[in-house]
Order: sequence, then C-alpha cells, then structure tokens
Amino acid sequence: MQMQTSDAVPHASPARRKPWAHGGIGIASVIVGLALWEAVSRFVVANSLFLAAPSQIFVAMLHLAESGRLWRDMGVSTMEFLLGYSIASLMGIALGLVMASSERAKQALQPWVSGLYATPTIALGPLFIVWMGIGIWSKVVVVILLVIFPVAINTEAGLRTTSQRLIETLRCFGASRRQIFFKLSLPSATPFILAGLKLGIGRGLIGVVVAELFGSRAGLGLLISESADSFNMPNLFVGVLIFAIAGIAIIAAFSRLERRLVPWTKE
Repeated sequence: MQMQTSDAVPHASPARRKPWAHGGIGIASVIVGLALWEAVSRFVVANSLFLAAPSQIFVAMLHLAESGRLWRDMGVSTMEFLLGYSIASLMGIALGLVMASSERAKQALQPWVSGLYATPTIALGPLFIVWMGIGIWSKVVVVILLVIFPVAINTEAGLRTTSQRLIETLRCFGASRRQIFFKLSLPSATPFILAGLKLGIGRGLIGVVVAELFGSRAGLGLLISESADSFNMPNLFVGVLIFAIAGIAIIAAFSRLERRLVPWTKE
C-alpha cells in the first residue's frame, strides 16, 4: 500500500495563537476607543474645557516633556509607587503566611486586618503629611496601607485552600514541613498571591495620585491638581492617562509572569 504524505505546513496551535489574538483584540479596542473619543471631543462636545481630545492630550504631553516637568513628575510618582508597592507586597505575603500557619495568629490579626482594610486610608493622607512631612514617605505609607491587605488576604486564602489530603500523603512519604511548603503549599497558593498582587496595582496607583493631591512638591498627582485648578484639561488628562497606561502595562507584565509560574491554571 502506498503511503500518502502531506506537504502542508502545520498550523500554529490554538495555545500559541491565543495570546496574539488577545493582544490584537486589545490593540484594536484601544484604537477604536481613541477614535471615538477624538470624534466626540471634536464634533459633539467641541470644547476642550469639558473634554480634551486625544490629539490635544498628545500635544500637551509633548510640551510637558520638552519643559522637563513630565519626566520629573513621573520620576517622583514612580519612586513613590515602587517603594510602597514593594514594601507592601513583602509585608503582605509575610502577614498572610503567619495567618495561614497559626490559627491563634489568625485570630489575633484578623480584627486588625479586617478593620484596617475597611478603613478609608486615603482620608488619612493629610494626617500622614502632618506626621511625615510633604516628602515621598507620606505617600509611600498610603500606598503600603492600600496594597498590603489584599496581598495578605489572598496569600492566607491560597495557603488555606491547599488540599489536606495531599499534605497528609506527603507526610506519609516522609516529607518535611519545608518540603511540603515549597513543593505543595506555595505552588498551590501562587495563583492567589498573584491575584492579590494584581489587585494591589490599581490600589497602589490610586494611593499615589490621591496622596499627592493632598500635598506634594512634585508628582503626577500635583500635575493633575494644578491642571484642574487652572481648568487645563489636556494637561489633566496627561496625568490620568499615564496612570492608566502604567496600570495596563504592569498588569500585562503580571499576566505574562502568571502564565510562566502557574501554567496549569490556563487551558
């Protein structure tokens, strides 16, 4: 019997096409949204005092970049976010580990975590400025208090959802607590930890801008505040869009990291 061979080139697998397809849809969505925004601001509202067009925002961004103010404000806000987010992430993961490892520790810490998580931390911004001054650390504290609790809650939840049956099985095979933690508990909790870190991104960015609105020497929040006071909508939207773009970029980076660290959560 004569064997028939096919010279057709194999198609890319759906798993490989999926990220590109999602990326293309996202880019197309942004382009369509900007086009609609431009049309509405030009032909429907037709007044930059109420709604600045994307083209006007882009020109304002160029002017701010040429003057050097944009880079200075971005540098200050970036430093505040990175410091607060990094410290809060480490503290939140550690707090979640403590609460998951000891029932007594959870009972002692749960009222504080629940109470502080529900506290309007942003409203305490002026108090932090009084305590720490108008520098970056008063903003860093706001970011820490907004980020730490989602990370801690998700870490603790992830560790507690680890299958007890699997833990007992590993113990029967002579696994140590260290091996159980690194081989089972931590991989099982990783999706929850990443989810908490993702939630913290938006809260941290909001913390930066709101804390800067209360008082700062530089930063995108100060740019937004001054632009609002002078009714300069293009400059105001420059600050808002930079925060939005930063959030999209950081969350996209976390999504890529999640696909590498926990590929079993994806189809």
